[in-house]
Amino acid sequence: MTDRPTAQAPVPQPRLRPGPVAVAFAAALLLAAAWQWSNVLLMGFGAILIAIALRAGAAFLHRRAGLGVKPGVLLCALAATLAILGIVAWAGPSISDQFRQLIGSLPDAWRQVENWLGDSPVGQFLERRIENAQEGGGAAPTGSLPSVFGYLTGTLTTVFGSLANGVLLVTVAIFLALDAPMYRGGALRLVPPSYRARAAGIADELGRALGRWMGGQALDMVLVALVTGLGLWLLGVPLALVLGLIAGLTNIIPVVGPFLSGIPAVLFAMTQGFDLAVWVAVLFVVVQQLEGNLLMPLIQRFAADLPPALTVLAILAFGSLFGFAGVVLATPLLLVSIILVKRIYVEDVLGDRAGD
Repeated sequence: MTDRPTAQAPVPQPRLRPGPVAVAFAAALLLAAAWQWSNVLLMGFGAILIAIALRAGAAFLHRRAGLGVKPGVLLCALAATLAILGIVAWAGPSISDQFRQLIGSLPDAWRQVENWLGDSPVGQFLERRIENAQEGGGAAPTGSLPSVFGYLTGTLTTVFGSLANGVLLVTVAIFLALDAPMYRGGALRLVPPSYRARAAGIADELGRALGRWMGGQALDMVLVALVTGLGLWLLGVPLALVLGLIAGLTNIIPVVGPFLSGIPAVLFAMTQGFDLAVWVAVLFVVVQQLEGNLLMPLIQRFAADLPPALTVLAILAFGSLFGFAGVVLATPLLLVSIILVKRIYVEDVLGDRAGD
């Protein structure tokens, strides 16, 4: 009987153990790259939010109709695209006509504003301050043809760039939603094996928290859109439903969103008279007070409860760092930051696991 060759145990490969200098250099390099590519990272974060929404819709279709996740993601993306195109096709011509009327009525509306300011002490004070500032700074130079051409070129570049970024954002979101487990597993492979289970738990918690926040925010946006649209319709404002839809969409931006939606509504109301514009402004103030003090606290009980003071500070901080994109994504970025600080710093570094 011949002896069989015994299988040799695999020789363990030495692992690379970088020193503290290399770790510090790598961390500094990563921070510099993150700062340089902050716009790309913000776009990726926005794509993750859209992917979470698509996966939630696909999961709903899977529970109700037995549809697979990937077909459900594609169906949800197609339904959202068709809804947006339908709104544009339905309201586009009316919005164009109303904008033409708005431009034509702006001189009369501005004269009404000047008359109202001229009759009030506050308006007279502001008028004196503006006159003093103009006298001190001199007259503004008139624009030349090259400057006007440059302004138009810059505007077109911004519009087409925004459209291209929007298409890219949606495309990345669809790819993420289709193969979410693959991307999640690839990201976890970057974590040391001893911390991989902990990182997976934190990643799942982030996904659930962002999903609850998006669900609560969607409900809040729908209610604000309905109440605002109904109020504008009762006041007789042109394009009340479209303006209500804009109010709901911009309500995703805390503090700043109501101003972004209120300005076009007030301008459209000025086409019907200055008094109507004042009533529209009052309507927006009332709706936002009800939303901020009654509706949102009730929704946050079942979604994500974020401290109001930290929310305002997050808007200022992320807005100053990343511009308008930082303002839009300030609330979900704050939510992610709070969870990471609790789980990684408070619980893992400090060892405080007494509770939130």
